[in-house]
Amino acid sequence: MSHSTGRKVTANIALTLDGRYNGPGGPGDIAAILPYATTEVARNHLTHIWENATTALLGRVNAEGFLGYWPTVAADEDADPRDRGYAKWLVDTEKVVLSTTLTEAPADSAWERARVVNAPAADVVAELRADGEGDILVNTSASVIKALLAADLLDRLYLLICPEIAGGGQRLFEDGLPGSRWKLTRQETGELGETALIYDRMR
Repeated sequence: MSHSTGRKVTANIALTLDGRYNGPGGPGDIAAILPYATTEVARNHLTHIWENATTALLGRVNAEGFLGYWPTVAADEDADPRDRGYAKWLVDTEKVVLSTTLTEAPADSAWERARVVNAPAADVVAELRADGEGDILVNTSASVIKALLAADLLDRLYLLICPEIAGGGQRLFEDGLPGSRWKLTRQETGELGETALIYDRMR
């Protein structure tokens, strides 16, 4: 058993009332989530998500999307300062990208601090936990979050609950997960009825 530092494994995702991170139209269908993602509450929540994190753990699809988008926000002086703070953090921080198809990080400046790993999420988390400090943030990559929930390796969940029922699409909490108890450590509700929640795993 490797020595474990005190690093927490955290995860961030936005969900509909029926627990979905996308709608019936497939992975790109985020119509029930998008209106709430740029609210005051969502932006404040974003700052809580990254401020203690030193490593971003991402799936390939999210990494490609994020690293195509956020570096331009980091450079945009007119962007919301909270968006810029997050964007700069994402660009500058250590990124570990889980992929079975990519063999190495693209030769692109946005990927400078990224490394690609083809291994189960639980193994990668164990390796990251054995070294370094700061939170390991699983940033919106549902497949990675699901794997870590299944292995009971998540210490904190950052959820943005959007007040819409999607009626179809992919759910985060699937049947067969190990039972677990969580403590609500922070909550804030916005004008549109969106609620930002922070849950810590009770062990």
